[in-house]
Amino acid sequence: MKDLVKVLHFMKHEVACAAWAGGPHGVPSQMAYISNITTGTPPQQFQVIFDTNSSDLWVLSVYCPSSSCSTNSKFNPSQSSTFQDMRRTINLSFGSGRMSGYLGSDIVRIGELFVPWQAFGLSTNLSREAMEYGPYDGILGLAYPSFPTDGTSPVFDNLNNQRVISQPVFAFYLSSCKPHGHMVMFGGVDNSYFHRDLKWIPVIQPRYWQIMMNRVSMNGKIIACYHGCQAIVDTWSSLLIGPTDLVSSIQGHINPSPIRDSEQMMSCNDATNLPPVIFTIHCTDFPVSPKYYIHKISKSLCFSSFQGGTENMVPLETWILGDVFLRAYFSVFDQSKNRIGLAPAA
Repeated sequence: MKDLVKVLHFMKHEVACAAWAGGPHGVPSQMAYISNITTGTPPQQFQVIFDTNSSDLWVLSVYCPSSSCSTNSKFNPSQSSTFQDMRRTINLSFGSGRMSGYLGSDIVRIGELFVPWQAFGLSTNLSREAMEYGPYDGILGLAYPSFPTDGTSPVFDNLNNQRVISQPVFAFYLSSCKPHGHMVMFGGVDNSYFHRDLKWIPVIQPRYWQIMMNRVSMNGKIIACYHGCQAIVDTWSSLLIGPTDLVSSIQGHINPSPIRDSEQMMSCNDATNLPPVIFTIHCTDFPVSPKYYIHKISKSLCFSSFQGGTENMVPLETWILGDVFLRAYFSVFDQSKNRIGLAPAA
């Protein structure tokens, strides 16, 4: 992978960390990594979530009367001399949120990278649930180009097809939630952000960034994924999400004395000596220590970052490896070779 560090069209772009959003029983439900992009001429700036689990780009527009849009930056197409109305509607679902609007095209910039005539959605309606992920102005999808809105091409594919970047590769460095230090890289990687060699894992379905996982274990015992399962590496999700019954069992190992009637909430004193949870992927162990899977709310109150909800994802047992996992491991998404590279984050 070292050859990718030398590419001519390679850019590191800073990513910021938004606050945790509250969920049931006071359990934080989501944290988002957001970054600035601009759209239009002259450029209008937006904070978007880079999402490896969707393909479309959309931003809020001035034509969105929803209360969910009221405190965010909104794109004004009448103020851009390069905007073109595509005269088509768009409807998207993401997590528990929904947006609807219409399609347009314009210049999109990510740092120094420049995509002319990028199709994107302009939201005219946004559900209240969409804002549970914190303050953001839109989503930039980085999944495979297998399910964008008909007639559109994802931003990353346009960067590659127009040779704005030299390799169809992007990477994430997501450290702990500090004001600075998070990076998304397009066109190559900077190996100063990780230790040891990248371990390459084949993508099993070029739609999501979906891989096979051998097992999940703790203290030498398998606690989930007993017969193999699949996992989706997802920058949109904050947590480690799996089938509810298996997650409840894991919570029993992690948190035998839950508080506030929530199996996720626990005393920080009980979290001090917890072992790592080991995700074995492509026959390589990827331990995640409690430093990452236990989040401190106050001096005495902590919560576990495991959450149920994937039991209806069939036919295989499915896990979603969100930012909790990605803070521990530098991740490279190689679209040309259908693989994901992981190495301990620096």
